Amino acid sequence: MLDRLSRLLFPADPVQRALTFATMSASLSTGLFYSVSALYFTRVIGLEATTVGLGLTIAGAVGVVASFAGGYATERMGADRLQLWANAVQGLALLAYVFAANAVAFTLVACVAVGARSLQGTAKATVQARWFESSERVEIRARLRVITNVFIGLGTVLAGAALLVDTAAAYQATMVAVGLFAALATAPLAGLRRVEGFAAHMDAHLDVDRVPGPSPLRDRTYVTSVALNSVIAMQFGLTSVGVPLWIVTRTEAPEVVISLLLVLNTVFVALFQVRAARGTHDIGVAGRTVRRGSLLLAVACLLYGAAGSVGVVAAVALLLLAELLGSWAEIWCEAGGWGLAFELADPLSAGRYQGLSQTGYAIASMVAPALVTATAVDHGMPGWVFLAALFALTGTAVGVLARRAAARSPEVVLVA
Repeated sequence: MLDRLSRLLFPADPVQRALTFATMSASLSTGLFYSVSALYFTRVIGLEATTVGLGLTIAGAVGVVASFAGGYATERMGADRLQLWANAVQGLALLAYVFAANAVAFTLVACVAVGARSLQGTAKATVQARWFESSERVEIRARLRVITNVFIGLGTVLAGAALLVDTAAAYQATMVAVGLFAALATAPLAGLRRVEGFAAHMDAHLDVDRVPGPSPLRDRTYVTSVALNSVIAMQFGLTSVGVPLWIVTRTEAPEVVISLLLVLNTVFVALFQVRAARGTHDIGVAGRTVRRGSLLLAVACLLYGAAGSVGVVAAVALLLLAELLGSWAEIWCEAGGWGLAFELADPLSAGRYQGLSQTGYAIASMVAPALVTATAVDHGMPGWVFLAALFALTGTAVGVLARRAAARSPEVVLVA
């Protein structure tokens, strides 16, 4: 057990180790931010909740554009350089929240912070796609996701001190810590170019005489895969928005169950995400994994909905079972989605392909809260049935697409 933990936190590969340390620091920042940001924006800055929502929606749109543009930027300046500078800008932007005194300043800072985070996400995925071998990429991404979940949890625990004190000064100090932890993630990234062979490998695609690779927008298989997996990625809107609101407004379960479900999800992902990712570098396996996950997710949606029409004990039991199945679905869908994002991409245009993939996730993050609220939370069981059908049908379509892609020669690229 200790040996596995050591390999997770201190991997032998220097590039993976740098990405791991950066992820630790950035995730601590994220955990702190998630815990206190809403209270900071409303109580300290004095913004209305609707203003915060509008500002973050605008920032989300900027993030969508930045995710896509980041793919092209990696092929102009190098993926690792983009990740380094985007990380630094994000840290500074998060620190700037301390000085945001009105709605306009808040929105501008949010746009910079979210845009930089999106650029960084594309660059990070491109570094993994370019540096690591096919069989390593998904497992490494799974390990980084485990690190992300665990350290977000730790950040949430650390934020408890500010929540207990519940003063403007405590929230301001926490927001400073958010920016500092985000900026600290830049340090391990700065050493990547000292790794033997790394700089030359990352810069090989920057040669002006190199024939540019194909555009992912003309690759119908990849575009379809991104679109379908983006629909499934809206499952994260269930965890962050849908289920908490459902529990509070439409079930008899106590509010403390929300925290219990989040802890269950974090522990489940930490224990099983790496195992779920094994073999998903194979396109066929990846598609089947997404399909299985989507069907489990559909069952989870129906159980969440059923919790709204029973008593306290039954509601808690149904919610726990639904979260267990939903967490299982999450790790399968994520693992399969990563495999398809890496393996269906043309290596000559790795940056642009990963940029398109990250754009899909950004769109899902922006759309999911509104979709989940408008369906499940507003309409109850019929809304949950709609989401269940949506996820099941989308995951089945991913399985079909992956099977057909796997049947073709790896050299064949489907172009419009």
